[in-house]
This record gives sequence, C-alpha cells and structure tokens, in this order.
Amino acid sequence: MFFVCGRRIYYGFLRIMWKMKTRIAFFDAKEYDKAAFQPYANDQTEFIFYDTKLCENTVGLARDCDVACVFVNDDVNAAVIEKLSGFGVKLLALRCAGYNNVDLAACRGKITVVRVPSYSPYAVAEHAMAMLLCSVRRIHKAYIRTKDFNFSLNGLTGFDLHGKTVGVIGTGKIGKVFIDICNGFGMKTLAYDKFPSDSVGAEYVGLDQLIRTSDIISLHCPLNAETEHIINGESIAAMKKGAIIINTSRGELIDSEALLSGIKDRKIGAACLDVYEEESELFFEDYSGHIVNDDTLARLITMPNVILTSHQAFLTEEALNAIAAATVENIEKFTQNLPTGNEIGYPERK
Repeated sequence: MFFVCGRRIYYGFLRIMWKMKTRIAFFDAKEYDKAAFQPYANDQTEFIFYDTKLCENTVGLARDCDVACVFVNDDVNAAVIEKLSGFGVKLLALRCAGYNNVDLAACRGKITVVRVPSYSPYAVAEHAMAMLLCSVRRIHKAYIRTKDFNFSLNGLTGFDLHGKTVGVIGTGKIGKVFIDICNGFGMKTLAYDKFPSDSVGAEYVGLDQLIRTSDIISLHCPLNAETEHIINGESIAAMKKGAIIINTSRGELIDSEALLSGIKDRKIGAACLDVYEEESELFFEDYSGHIVNDDTLARLITMPNVILTSHQAFLTEEALNAIAAATVENIEKFTQNLPTGNEIGYPERK
C-alpha cells in the first residue's frame, strides 16, 4: 500500500514540475461520448478516443497513457490489468456505475479503480417505464401500422397499470425513482433488497413473495454472484401467468434461455429488455447488414411480446453530461493525489 501511494505522489510531483499532460485512453467511445467529454479538454489533459472495446487484443492502445477509461462491455480481466499496469496505467476510470466486467482482485496493488456511482437515475427509471407503457399499450405495433395507413385497432387492446402490482428488485437510486413513478400511476409497489431503505415508498417483502404476487417485475439490482440469473426457470415457474419482466440493469440477471422458454410457454406475458446477457459483442454497434449468430437473441427479437433496446436507458443529455463531469473529476482528483470518494475496494483473491 505504501508503494502504491508513494508512486502516486511521485508521479503527481513529476507532473507539477514538468507540466506533463495526463493522457487518457477512452475505449468503446461513441460520438456522444466524445461530445460530452470534449468540453473538458485542456492543456493538462489529452483525450484519446478509441471506438474499439478494451480486451486482451486491444490493450496495447493504452500504452504510454496514464488512465484507461472504460464502459460496461469492455473486458477488463486479469490479463488486461497486468498489461495496463505494465504500460504504466495507474487509474482505471469507469464511466458507469456497474463494475462486474472488471477483475477487481487483479487490480490490487496495481491500478486504482473509480466509477460513477450516480449520474441520472431518472434516465434509466424513465426508460424502464417507457418500455412498459409501450408494451402494455401496444404503441410499437400501432406506430408501425399507422405508417402503412392501417388505422385498425384490432389486436391493440392493452390494460391499465393503475391497481396492478409491480415488484422492484433492487432499491438503490434507480429503483427508488422507478417506484416513485409507479406510485404516480396508482400501482401497488413491492420491493426486495438485501439492504432495505426507510425512504422507499414501497412494501418490502421476501424475494419469493415478490415473484409470486407481482404482475410486473422490474430489475434494478447490481450483478454479482448472488444476483446472476436471479430470474431463471424456477423463478419464472413461480410467477403469475402473464407476468411482465423489465430489465434495465445487467443482462446476466436473467437466464435468457429460461426467459425464452417462459415466453413460448405463454407463462411470460411480455419482456422489456434494455440489456442482454451476451450483449458485449453486439450492443452499441450496427449489425443490420450482417447475420447475427446468437440464436437466442434472434428468437427473442422475433417474439411479438418482447421489446428490446440496446443498452439505451442511460442515454440522455443530462446523464451523459453528468457521467463526463464525474469521470473527469475522478481523474483530476486522482492526479492530485486526492480521494475521489468513488474508489472501488478490492476483494481478496480466493
């Protein structure tokens, strides 16, 4: 620990004396990322944007950089960490809240990891509700029909959200906002979280009860060993017939094959998915002119009661600006040898 802190102080001293720029390599950077970060460029920082994702084959792009800035689908495994450290990268700056794609144990003693724990919970929660409304009121189908001047209402009957029971798994900032929105619709809100909060406007119940009694289940929990495939064949079998599942958190929270079976068996009434467990090689890219080999995803997309967006829930101007501001602040404080408050602790290796 002393060596790591000493090295940070040493590099900070060199930068002050030599007025060296902090070189930041952005991976999986899209045009909207560049637009959000460019206003923060100055004489002390150099932003290098790569549209490719970080992985073992691309880690060489971070050579001679001080910071690697990554997003949700970058693969920051132990081998990548080892190479980043060897290149002299001292900080891994996540421009997102989740960090399940980072081998934190491998970072111990090598690289500091920071994240953006909160940017706009409203963006994600509102997108979850937008998908739900679109699904239950058949708006996506009506839009396509009217484009062809088909104004028939046959097959477009939906149902009221008012009075329905929604179960929210995970009551962090996003989950709380989603609960508030649901309460505004007059829904009965149930919640499950290992760490209940007194400020949540919902009734906390056990996970089994939530799954059994909810008309709609919305996932807002982090991905970890306990929550991976929290929606699986067993939990789907326990749900109400016609239950709706919403996922704007992480794809691996749902067993996709089990979800597909539940839809085919008419057990699941609808699925609103902004994430998918095998999304890393697909989402954020245009494959419209290609054959996609993921049969499970292809079958999900063909289902008439599935709405899928490509990890879009965070994508608002407010959220992008907040992410950029927080990420830059994390980097600046680190280079000044100041705590950011957003460091992620390292688990012991097993």
